[in-house]
Amino acid sequence: RGGDEAGDPHRARASQACVPIAGRMLVVSLISTAYNVGAGLRAAPHASSSRAASTAVSMGMDISELIDDAKKSRLEHLEAQAIQSLKVAVDQFEKPVFPNAMIVGDCVITHLLHKIDALKTGKVKIMVVDTFHLLDDTMPFLGKVEDKYGFEAEVFGPAGLESKRNLSPENFAEYDKKYGANLWKEDIEQYDKVCKVEPFQRGLKTLGADIMINGRRRDHGAERAYIDIAETVPVNGGLAKLNPLAYWTLEDCFDYAAANGVPLHPSVERGYPSQGDAKDTVPVPDPDGLSGVQGEAGSVKWVDGVWTGDKAIWLDYGCERRGRFVNLLNKDGSKKTECGIHVAGAEKTFDRDLWDTSKAVQTLAAPSDVESLTASGKEAVVVVYAPWCQFCQAMEEEYDKLADASGLPVYKFRGDEEREFVKANLNTQSFPTINYIDASGKAIKYESEDRSVGAMAEFAKSGGKVAA
Repeated sequence: RGGDEAGDPHRARASQACVPIAGRMLVVSLISTAYNVGAGLRAAPHASSSRAASTAVSMGMDISELIDDAKKSRLEHLEAQAIQSLKVAVDQFEKPVFPNAMIVGDCVITHLLHKIDALKTGKVKIMVVDTFHLLDDTMPFLGKVEDKYGFEAEVFGPAGLESKRNLSPENFAEYDKKYGANLWKEDIEQYDKVCKVEPFQRGLKTLGADIMINGRRRDHGAERAYIDIAETVPVNGGLAKLNPLAYWTLEDCFDYAAANGVPLHPSVERGYPSQGDAKDTVPVPDPDGLSGVQGEAGSVKWVDGVWTGDKAIWLDYGCERRGRFVNLLNKDGSKKTECGIHVAGAEKTFDRDLWDTSKAVQTLAAPSDVESLTASGKEAVVVVYAPWCQFCQAMEEEYDKLADASGLPVYKFRGDEEREFVKANLNTQSFPTINYIDASGKAIKYESEDRSVGAMAEFAKSGGKVAA
């Protein structure tokens, strides 16, 4: 790729980043000249050795030395800029929180926070979201990073699950029982809300964050292409967000890690440029071309600061996350590029039970309560729900009116915590499921998607016989 470097947009941005720094204008100019000369030399391999030697002499130094010096200066500037912004978080805010996904940039930020002594002192809290679908070595890697830098991360996972490190099959079984093993296949937006957005927001609230540090960069592309080093996000009434690596590139992150001994996620040694959920993250390239680049897994990798293969496949603009969200589509059919945490509306999480203040909707707290109801000989309506389900949330107001409209007692039963029971006894495959309970105790399912109070009341008053 030597001949392309002179026109590389990353290189151009690199030179611009140095402009404000006193005494570095000369370095900026030299970087450009060196790359042009380097490109020229590589573009004309037939050029005589005397001409190349003459060029080197006229510049006063070896070209590779000049490039290395320029890269070193760039990293020094980027480090200083990032540290300056991190010190703002540490010095001017009470409770800075860094949600760490252990991708390359996050590992760099962890190292920088250590350099300013913000980890061992506990001044900055490290927060990790365990989706229960991470790569197998992600949580063990977190343990090694904690040991190296002397901190303990606060780990948050899907609501209602006790395990915080998720390192045993029992933990996965617990998740499957509560949320369903195929939730991500059935509704990726609900999966994101349950496993990523809600734990993320709960973590920020629990830790009382007044500023959030994160590793987003402009060269991620898509929604991140024009982010700045500082932003405000609509969380908790307006939360400051700091992007200390906003103006770095992925190559800068790897170069910095190599120069400073920053430990990176072990999957980079297996060909993964970015680390997400195991279910939809693949190496780049991958044998099936799911990442958009077909080839042998691990043919591009980074091991102990040394590249193998064509690193441009990882480093080109917007390419770091090309192995993420594989085969996942948004509801509008577009390719998924964000997990939901950083997109508009992510602050709209749900952290309470449904019908929690309702006087009309009665609670069935356990399977035994359902069995008592069906054995009572009384007609009733029961909704099987999950408080995190957006469709259940959407019907909350209408269902609250159903008792008055139907003249029947109306109940709720939380089904996500009793999946086997509701499948066997309350016709439930998804949420919400509304059942009319007749005098014999039989549960008749409401099949319509019309959850207006009028439609539900008609179903209930007819004894479950309306063809909805």
